Amino acid sequence: MTTVIKAPGESAAERSGGAGPGGERSGGRSEGMVLNVFSHGFLVLWAVLIVLPLIWLALGSFKTDAQIGGSALSWPANWNFDAFGRAWDKGIGAYFANTLIVMVFSVPLTMLLGSMAAYVLARYPFPGNRFLYFFFVSGAMFPVFLALVPLFFMVKRFDMLNTYQGLILVYVAYSMPFTVFFMHSFFRTLPTAVHEAAVIDGASDTRIFFQVMVPMAKPGLISVGIFNVLGQWNQYILPSVLMQPQTGSDPERYLLTQGLIQLQQQQGYETDLPVLFAGVTIAMIPMLVVYLSFQRQIQAGLTSTTLK
Repeated sequence: MTTVIKAPGESAAERSGGAGPGGERSGGRSEGMVLNVFSHGFLVLWAVLIVLPLIWLALGSFKTDAQIGGSALSWPANWNFDAFGRAWDKGIGAYFANTLIVMVFSVPLTMLLGSMAAYVLARYPFPGNRFLYFFFVSGAMFPVFLALVPLFFMVKRFDMLNTYQGLILVYVAYSMPFTVFFMHSFFRTLPTAVHEAAVIDGASDTRIFFQVMVPMAKPGLISVGIFNVLGQWNQYILPSVLMQPQTGSDPERYLLTQGLIQLQQQQGYETDLPVLFAGVTIAMIPMLVVYLSFQRQIQAGLTSTTLK
């Protein structure tokens, strides 16, 4: 028989080298702290990489050419909005209006048609359901560059080049795959009992969709709507191909992204860089306002499918 001699004040965990519940908790806590420090440090670095260019652009709008060439992050000597007025007069106002005209129709149409298609594919089984779903989703697998040539000739055949309605239809078709994919997953998570109760009450399919399912899918609709707004607002290649004057009498209907390129080309012959900075700032502000205003709704829409 072996006798273990216990030193005064020595616990069993200390005799075993610190192993035990307390040791495990302290080890897990230290690993969690290291992980939190690493993740928070990465987020801070990412925020700095995003915020600094935005601040540089905004400050450049209030500087002169000499100040922009002298120091990148220096504060402007005089805070005035003359550069914004010059940028607006040089065409940014018209480009801004053209972009709004297109998006006022393209985004609601995308949301309406995309959510209706996703709802039918998610809630109504029928022969060919999966084929149609993968047909929609496959559109997101191919870059838009592959379809530019046939798309150009198709729009030209319908006589819709350099027209608002032509670009609106293209934007809707371009945004449909992601919208159907996102909303299909969202509609599948909605409770079936509510749909069955509406059917028992005698509600039609149209009424069930607009009065029952759409209100329940509001977080998902807001999230995918914001993504469509951001994607269509920043789109450059499609308007560059489809919104070019076809004849000498055809008016210019450039969108904001095209207008910024036009403004940049003008700066190759002029020394007015603050105008270019102001134009980029004007294009950037609406999207920042939209994203910051609906940030919580976007997060709720992205996480709701995993919480239900």
